[in-house]
This record gives sequence, C-alpha cells and structure tokens, in this order.
Amino acid sequence: MLLWLITAGVLVLFVLGVPIFLVIGFWVVGASMAIDFTLANVGVTLFEGLNFFGLLALPLFILTGDLIAAAGIARRLANFAHACLSWLHGGLGLATIGSCGLFAAISGSNAATTATIGGIMHPLLVKDGYRSHFAAATAAAGGTVGIIIPPSIIFIVYGFIMNLSISDLFIAGILPGVLMVLSMLAMCWWRCRKENMGTISPLDMRNVLTTARRAYLGFFAIFIVIYGIYSGVFSPTEAAAITVGFCLVAGVFVTREIKWRELPDILLRSGQLTGMLAPMIAISIVMQQVFGLLGAAETVSAFIAWFGDGKVVVLLACMAIVFAAGCILESLPITVIFAPILAPIAVSVGVDPVHFSVIFLVGAAIGFITPPFGLNLFVASGVTGIPYMRIVPSVLIYLAGLLVAWMLIAFVPWFSLGLIPVR
Repeated sequence: MLLWLITAGVLVLFVLGVPIFLVIGFWVVGASMAIDFTLANVGVTLFEGLNFFGLLALPLFILTGDLIAAAGIARRLANFAHACLSWLHGGLGLATIGSCGLFAAISGSNAATTATIGGIMHPLLVKDGYRSHFAAATAAAGGTVGIIIPPSIIFIVYGFIMNLSISDLFIAGILPGVLMVLSMLAMCWWRCRKENMGTISPLDMRNVLTTARRAYLGFFAIFIVIYGIYSGVFSPTEAAAITVGFCLVAGVFVTREIKWRELPDILLRSGQLTGMLAPMIAISIVMQQVFGLLGAAETVSAFIAWFGDGKVVVLLACMAIVFAAGCILESLPITVIFAPILAPIAVSVGVDPVHFSVIFLVGAAIGFITPPFGLNLFVASGVTGIPYMRIVPSVLIYLAGLLVAWMLIAFVPWFSLGLIPVR
C-alpha cells in the first residue's frame, strides 16, 4: 500500500513538471524505504554507477555535436546532400533528411540533429516553395536517426545499464539507421511528388564533387568513428576523444568558424547536457536493484504471457510498451525505466540482446515525433517558429514510414546483427 502511495505521489510530481531524474530519484528512495532496502546503498551506487571509463564517451560525443555545428561542418554536409538529391521530386526535403543522417553519424543526439539541420534547411525549404509546417516536420522526423546511427549517446547509456558492448551496439545501429533514413526519404518523395512541392534541378556532377570536397571534414569525422570502432582500432571512448580533437582543430584552424572566445560557451552547452544525463544514469543503477527486489520483470513477464508466450507475441508486446511510453517520455527515462524490465523478457524467448537493444531504441526514437510529447516536434517548433500543433499533422506520414521500418528491424535480425564481426 505504501509503495502505491509513493508511486502516486511521484506521478503527481511528474505532472507538475518536476525534472524527471528527481521524480525517479524520489521514487527510488521512497521505494527503498518501503521495502526496507538500506539507503546507504543509494549513495554508494550513485557514485560507483558513474565510475566507469566507457561513460567518458558520453560528454565527448555531446561536445563533438556542438563543435561540428559551430565549425560549419554541418552546413557543408547539407550542401553535399542537396547536390546529390536535387534532381528528384522534393530534392531539398530529401536533402534535409539525408543531412540529418550524415550529421547523426557524428553527433549522436536527436535534439542536436533536429535543431542544427532544421535551423540550416528550414529557411531554404520555405524559400523553395515547401509548406512551412511540412518543412519543420521533415527536420523533426530526420532528427530521429540521431540516436540510432552511431555514435549514439543513448546506445552508450543502454550498453552501460544492460552490460553490453558499446562497440557492438554502435555497429548494430548502422543498417537500422540507414533503413530509417530510406523510409523517410520514400515518404518525403511521395508527398512532394503528390503535392508538387519544391523545384527540380538537373544533376550536376561538378557541383556534387565540389560540395563533397568542401564537406571532406565531415566525411573524415564519420570515418574516424565508424571505421575506428568497427575495425577495433580504438574503443568508443577513444573514438570520441579523437573526434573531439579533430573537430576542434578543424573548426579553429581549417574552417576558422570557431573563435577561441566562443569555446567556453560551447563547453558550457555540452556540460549542461551532460549534467542532465549523468544523474539519470546513476539513479538508473539503483532503480534496477529496486526493480529486482520487487520482481518487476517477473510481473511484466506474467502479464505479457497472458497474451501468449511466443517470440512474436512477446516482441510485439514489448514494442507496444515502448511505443506507448514514447508518447509521453523522452528516450533516456524510457531506457532507464523499461530496458531492465523488458530486455530480460525478450532474451528469455530467444531474442538476441543486441538485436533487442536496437528494437527498443528505434521505438524510443520514433517517440520523438509521436504526440503528445514528441521532443523533436518541440525542438523543430522552437527553431522554426511554427506552432507545435501545425507540425503534428505533417509528421504523420513520416511516422507511418518509420513504423514500417521498425517492424522490418524487429523481425529481420540481420539488419541489427549482420555487420557485427565474429570475435
């Protein structure tokens, strides 16, 4: 009874807008007291939970995203994507999604991808004849791949919480991320062709080569991350450190768009985001322990088994839970709360743990454009000035395409496991 009262109390705090890590922290402390779980464990676990070398990749990849935006590398990648796709219906819209995929391969953040590419491309889209709300929805949808295409901040968190190889998770996200991009490209092309949005320009190979040459810094940064991790030359943390150094040198000495006086502000922005994520990661470890004592996984497993115990039924049930949670929560609390519960259930029916991690996080990514929360929709609204409710109808076509891609990823394991080398 006491536990239910504590849960109801923290739900009230959540509705009132209390920061989510405080809501979870209050619940963990209250639940620990309710089940006579020593509170001394909370302090020890909070410290030990962050005392892990692999987590250094988190602030470093966040800083990488801020540096490539400030260095003008993102704009050059967007110009290259437009040069490659301008000959198709909706070429500039397609370029927006393609730019999001390229930016995601360096930044690892959905919000940064939406804000940076949306800020660059939205004025150009409107000028080219696209409806302003559709242009904003395109940037919001494209940002969903920010946490799937490596490097991914949330994959680092998931790997840490579930004790999985972060390198394997990064590699597992490559093909699903590409599939998500392709699904959105198809939806954008169909919509633009149907409504005759945007202009079509002949394919100019000279322009493609020129923009590719100007975007070489972005390509090299992507190469550092993907090849370095895939080949085993260095770990995700080392890849993050090298990429930060490269982007800093590129921004200060090559593009010269980063001034020394701007570095403190860039570091502060990265530090603020890291400061928001770190407490959530720490408290998640204590939360797992409390869930274990409460038998949460067994309870949810019994509930799912009521519908059937087959692999397909269990997967669909887990996906439904993640999708529903994505409507009201951001990816980090979804991962912290539901991954320790759902992952063991999926693994128990024969789902590979790395494959399930991709299924889980693709579902969380789709939540970024799913009302009523839809973080990317709010980010796109803030960047473009288009009201949230005007963006929602235009994003539904992308949502449909992503749901189809999610089903393929879930029931064709090769997309997640095909590139992982046998060690």
